Amino acid sequence: MARLAQTAGLTDIQQEILSTVRDFVDKEIIPVATELEHRDEYPQQIVDGLKELGLFGLMIPEEYGGLGESLLTYALCVEEIARGWMSVSGIINTHFIVAYMLKQHGTQEQKDHFLPRMAAGDIRGAFSMSEPALGSDVSAITSKAVKDGDEYVLNGQKMWLTNGGTSSLVAVLVRSDEGHPEGTAPHKSMTTFLIEKEPGFGEVRPGLTIPGKIDKMGYKGVDTTEMIMDGLRLPANRVLGGATGRGFYQMMDGVEVGRVNVAARGCGVAQRAFELGVSYAQQRHTFGKPIAQHQAIQFKLAEMATKVEAAHAMMVNAARKKDSGERNDLEAGMAKYLASEYCKEVVEDAFRIHGGYGFSKEYEIERLYREAPMLLIGEGTAEIQKMIIGRRLLEEYRFQG
Repeated sequence: MARLAQTAGLTDIQQEILSTVRDFVDKEIIPVATELEHRDEYPQQIVDGLKELGLFGLMIPEEYGGLGESLLTYALCVEEIARGWMSVSGIINTHFIVAYMLKQHGTQEQKDHFLPRMAAGDIRGAFSMSEPALGSDVSAITSKAVKDGDEYVLNGQKMWLTNGGTSSLVAVLVRSDEGHPEGTAPHKSMTTFLIEKEPGFGEVRPGLTIPGKIDKMGYKGVDTTEMIMDGLRLPANRVLGGATGRGFYQMMDGVEVGRVNVAARGCGVAQRAFELGVSYAQQRHTFGKPIAQHQAIQFKLAEMATKVEAAHAMMVNAARKKDSGERNDLEAGMAKYLASEYCKEVVEDAFRIHGGYGFSKEYEIERLYREAPMLLIGEGTAEIQKMIIGRRLLEEYRFQG
């Protein structure tokens, strides 16, 4: 077991789960990740293995066939998976967010219908907020649902769906003005709908099209897509929670735990970059000795390891805060911000340690160097995290003069 990024106070069950996932990563993911990534190939065999391990139901309650584990357990598993290949952790993450939203906000009928099959991995989830002209301004959503008898008709274009093609269930946030008079705050006139669809590309159900994969710099293997709704009809029982106007709060709850997940991914990628850097530094010789014996490299390794430890500690704190039932947007924002920034820095330092070889696709660090930037954007940019952190700090430290 690596000495960095250890977590105190884990139960025997948690340690057993993590040990199993770590072995799977070392044997089934790391040896093939770079080859699959370079081909931009969906890791079906890896996903099937995760399904057999029960990871798609890790946080789904036991009554629905899941393992009923905590957010902390889940985040630590994601950290291990991202250490092997970040794209695989993305496949799990979006599924988990939808399952979490169903567990927390779904009607009993929705839970009974979806959660058992999600726990088994037979239904894979994706969630959708962003739009082509949206960025971080969720209040500017233009996709819309209009009531038509016992159904809703959805129209609009969504963007950046992880698992958009391979998923069979999408939680989508749209405007719904029904019952909300003109002048209502935008976030109070949004609704989350649950869209069942066939996996694949093209028209995956009447009125719903997944055009194809977006070609990306990194984060390959996992499919990232657009989604076009053109007269998509959904029954009223596919409104998450059964009532309109609650979608913004439901999505933000999901994104909050998603930020813990992104922090965990940053920790995993940074840990792998440190492993690659410290290993290469002991093998590469210059001026008659391993470069690890040069003071400049030792300083770099020291900084990298400290950043890995600090990011891991903040991620664990944010997960435990959420598990306790307390509000954790401050901790989640801090963890996501710090872990993604430190991940970028640790990966770049490992890249520098590799010298010219780091630029070669034969070396794993080249892949990590292209993957790390995604974490600076996913689940809210660094600037958005700073806004969240700043506002929460002003709430906690309100001037009493």
